[in-house]
Amino acid sequence: MVCLGNICRSPLAEGIMLKLIKENNINMRVDSAGTSNFHVDEAPDKRTIANATKHEVDLKHLRARQFKTSDFDKFDKIFVMDKSNMANVLALATNEEHKAKVDLLLNASHPNQDLEVPDPYFGGEQGFEDVFQMVYKACQHIAFA
Repeated sequence: MVCLGNICRSPLAEGIMLKLIKENNINMRVDSAGTSNFHVDEAPDKRTIANATKHEVDLKHLRARQFKTSDFDKFDKIFVMDKSNMANVLALATNEEHKAKVDLLLNASHPNQDLEVPDPYFGGEQGFEDVFQMVYKACQHIAFA
């Protein structure tokens, strides 16, 4: 799960997936990262944590990290939140196999529509809730595919 700073959208997706994996005994590994190094080692945004907590998703233990080329070898799929992050991740790909692993997260719930998860960082509380609902639906599709 990849976004820009790894403090709003991608840790939310990681937390939701971790909850779904645990509750449903799914054999899957998940992690999140940012394409920038702006927030490395920081906790998710307080508003993201608060909104996730309302939905019984715990993000408090997560810490931001930057996406690395080695992530292509660690994961079967790389889900990105928007087209800008997709371009940044694809720029790090060293071969076609790596590029084939990258997709927009919302394509899981809205196939081939190339919809983006908006960044709620500069918005209000409703933006965080809207993002939660979008990301949750996509994560359900991934977990139960």
